[in-house]
Amino acid sequence: MKNLTHLTDQELIHAYINGDSNSLSVVVERHKNKIFTSIYLLVKDKYLAEDLFQDLFIKIIDTLRTGRYSEEGKFLPWALRIAHNLCVDHFRKVKRSPSIKTSDNHDIFEVLNFSESSSEDKVMESQTNDRVRKMIDMLPEDQREVIILRNYADLSFKEIATLTNSSINTCLGRMRYALLNLRKMMKEKQIAL
Repeated sequence: MKNLTHLTDQELIHAYINGDSNSLSVVVERHKNKIFTSIYLLVKDKYLAEDLFQDLFIKIIDTLRTGRYSEEGKFLPWALRIAHNLCVDHFRKVKRSPSIKTSDNHDIFEVLNFSESSSEDKVMESQTNDRVRKMIDMLPEDQREVIILRNYADLSFKEIATLTNSSINTCLGRMRYALLNLRKMMKEKQIAL
């Protein structure tokens, strides 16, 4: 197998369309953490996130094989938009909205890669993460979504705007209000982060 990692997403997609099945694996490997994390943070259930992640790539493969892919140079935002739509569709089916808490009591920060730290640091970090998660959970849905996509999925405001079908200014406003609300909650609870 030749080394494909130096190719751009677009070059890899074209190679896949032209019959090189390994090129799609490179694209998936390149973006799987960001995509899976954004799905997981929206659905808060590891197994459901894994199912939706698989559904996402089935949709991507189907779109590529049928020649309907037209997002030249924008693979990641396109994939994230599909992932977001799959999550929304899931919540419509079960008629519930997402929250930060996981159904199996796993911390959302388990999907993030932290370096090793002392046990004292881990306890403090866990307590802080728990407080932040509870406060984020209390935000309105649109503000919570921007916070999650920006800080945990590491998306730009442009990507968030595309994913949520909003303007960049709307996303920036939601982030501003989310941060103001979080600060207010911290003052009320006298939390220093």
